[in-house]
Amino acid sequence: MFYWVMKRIFLGPVLRLLFRPWVKGLDNVPAEGAAIIASNHLSFSDSIFMPLMVPRPVIFLAKSEYFTGTGLKGRLTALFFRLTNQLPMDRSGGAASAVSLNAGMDVLTGGGLLGIYPEGTRSPDARLYRGKVGVARLALQAGVPVIPVAMIGTDKVQPIGKRLPNIRRIGMIFGEPLDFSQYREQAEDREVQRKVTDEIMFELMRLSGQEYVDEYAAVVKLRLAGKQDKPATDTAADPSGSVAAPEPQDDDGTPAAG
Repeated sequence: MFYWVMKRIFLGPVLRLLFRPWVKGLDNVPAEGAAIIASNHLSFSDSIFMPLMVPRPVIFLAKSEYFTGTGLKGRLTALFFRLTNQLPMDRSGGAASAVSLNAGMDVLTGGGLLGIYPEGTRSPDARLYRGKVGVARLALQAGVPVIPVAMIGTDKVQPIGKRLPNIRRIGMIFGEPLDFSQYREQAEDREVQRKVTDEIMFELMRLSGQEYVDEYAAVVKLRLAGKQDKPATDTAADPSGSVAAPEPQDDDGTPAAG
């Protein structure tokens, strides 16, 4: 009820008035049945504007830290995330991440829409980065279509590190559903997961017009921060394949607007 009230009565109408979002291809989102909505990730506001324009509820996997905060602020944050259809995602790797990934599978087996950012984190420079295979694993195991969506201009509304958003128009383009049912029996094959993920990223590149970088965004962020990075792979260290989640914090650790 809270999700519906905020979307339809309070927050939704205000955001539509201020940012005048334009949408193409919304009819590619099925009116019923399970599907994954895979988006590029330019800004925290992606997690606000995209669900706003989709008629059906979109459920995201959010970092588990947002559900375990202490004090009044922590409890209010956890309450907000639960009331707005967010599910906790443990990114520590191993069994914890695998268990968290099951929450996404539950959404799909229940016939819902699951929102995923295959890049695993926000782009540090508005380019499109290599996708992680969690999106492919879920799509193949659940046997559901993947709808690619390109967010346009949200990086200008709320760049990384900026608390208050800029008022300007944004857009989004929903591509045709991608059907990977021919790979259903190869859901655990790493090469197939990589192939499917790359096909999804190609569609996101085509729809968004972004420059593609065959490198993980998280590695680039570490390098930009002057930290020693390690070669990123799709290995079992992270069974989730870093199924991406909303990141309601700026990279300096401060809460982001929204």
